[in-house]
Amino acid sequence: MGTVLIWGAIFDVRETGIAGFDYRTLVAYFVVVLFLDGLVTPKEDEWQVATDIRDGQISAFLVKPINYILYRFSLFSSNRLIFTAMTAPVFFCVFWFTRSYFTWPEDWFTWLAVFWTTAMAALLQFFVSISVAFLAFWMLEISTVVFIVYSFEYMLSGRMFPLAFLPQSLQDVLRWLPFPYELYFPAMVLMNRVHGSDLWFGIGAQLCWVLLAGTGAHAMWRRGLRHYQAVGG
Repeated sequence: MGTVLIWGAIFDVRETGIAGFDYRTLVAYFVVVLFLDGLVTPKEDEWQVATDIRDGQISAFLVKPINYILYRFSLFSSNRLIFTAMTAPVFFCVFWFTRSYFTWPEDWFTWLAVFWTTAMAALLQFFVSISVAFLAFWMLEISTVVFIVYSFEYMLSGRMFPLAFLPQSLQDVLRWLPFPYELYFPAMVLMNRVHGSDLWFGIGAQLCWVLLAGTGAHAMWRRGLRHYQAVGG
């Protein structure tokens, strides 16, 4: 709410929009971002994994036929779905009262892209989160790393403001980085503001980062287990 009020004051002194956004569109953007953030962003997962490693609780999983990463993903996805279901009535009311602010996709392909990019955003954020947590195999405290990583994510994933507000040169750099595909890209797809080659490029880049992050997470898990076993848990 505070962010919306600040931007409202900014638009009050401007006669034109910013990068294709007027005040109503910006309100719609933050509503969509808030909704997607609750759906795809891990909450405390990295701390739970780090605690499992640091306290030796992860040993219980090593003697069972359980894929720990898959186990953590099942917890993450179920928690996000339950949270979304619990907050759905609130968001339904918000979407209803601000319905004139939105321009929704009009074709089935774009809606398919919405579901795909949202799912990929969840996977990407999960793999980044668990990769940071796996640093606990080598570090006693990961809070500093978590703060640094999530500071970049908060600024560059579109949570603070639409990335379209940034200079074009910086946008050109960001489109090759993972951060926009964690939240900003699926939000823009849902708002029906990404089409054609930009949509296909985003889908491809997002998929590449998901595969890279997933591969990295599994590699850290395997190397971490060797280190974990060496020190006896």
